[in-house]
Amino acid sequence: MSLPKKPLIAEAASSRVLVQKWQAGEVKLLEDFVAEEVPVAMIYNGISHAVMLATPQDLEDFALGFSLAEGILSSPKELYSIEVVGEASGIELRMEVASERFAQLKDRRRSMTGRTGCGLCGAESLAQALRLPSNVNVSKEVFDKEVVLKALENAANQQVLQAETGATHASFWVQTTGEITMAREDVGRHNALDKLLGASAKQDKQAGFVLTTSRASYEMVQKVAVAGVSMLVAISAPTGLAIRVAEQCGVTLIGFARPQKFVVYTHPERIKLK
Repeated sequence: MSLPKKPLIAEAASSRVLVQKWQAGEVKLLEDFVAEEVPVAMIYNGISHAVMLATPQDLEDFALGFSLAEGILSSPKELYSIEVVGEASGIELRMEVASERFAQLKDRRRSMTGRTGCGLCGAESLAQALRLPSNVNVSKEVFDKEVVLKALENAANQQVLQAETGATHASFWVQTTGEITMAREDVGRHNALDKLLGASAKQDKQAGFVLTTSRASYEMVQKVAVAGVSMLVAISAPTGLAIRVAEQCGVTLIGFARPQKFVVYTHPERIKLK
C-alpha cells in the first residue's frame, strides 16, 4: 500500500502519511495524520517583511494578529486587504496597509526569517530585541478561579488538529464565565496566539482572558499586553523575563495550569482564589 507522492509545500493543515508502527514486538503498516508547516511570507504593500513557519489554516487571522502584535499596525482598520497566495515554495500573505504605517515599517525594517521560537531572531539591537509595550491599557476584570478550571476542563475538546495529529499548540479566548468562545491551532505556540488575537481583533472585544497550551515566553506576554488582555494562563511554565514583563505591564500571568492547580506569578489581585 502506498500513498500518492505529494508536493513539498502542503495546502492543508494536516496530511496522511504511510508509517510502520512498532509496538510490543509487532510491526504494523498504517496510515497516520501529521500536522503541516509551511513557509509563510508577511508582505506589506509589496515588500516582504518576515517569513514564518506556520500551519496553513486561519492565515488571515495570522496576518492581522502578527501585524498588531509586532506594532506594524495599531488598529485592524489600518489593514485594507489581505490576499493569500500559494507559491511553489510557500504561501504569501499580501497585505495592503495604511501608507503611514508602511512608512514606519520601512524605517525599522529588519529580517526575521524563521522566527518560530526565540522571538528575537533578526533583531539588530538590544532595544529591538526587548520591545516593551508602550501605553498598555489592560482591562480591569477580576476572575474567579473556577473560570480557569472550567476552561482547562473543556480545552481539549476544542483542539481538533491536536487530536488528529498530536503536534500542535492552541490558544483560546475564555470568557468571564469560563466558556471558550474561540480557539486557534498551529505548530508554533506564537503563531497560534497571533491567530487568536487576529481573530478576536475582528470582533467586538469581549471580557475574558487567553489560555495557551504552551509555556509562557516573554513574547507571548508582550502580545497579550499589546492586545489589552489582562490575563494569560499557560499550561506550562513561564520564563523569568516573561514574569518581569507581565509585572511591569499589568498582566496577570498564570503557569502550570492543571485541572486542580495552577501557579499565579503576577498581579494576583485579578483572580479570586478563595
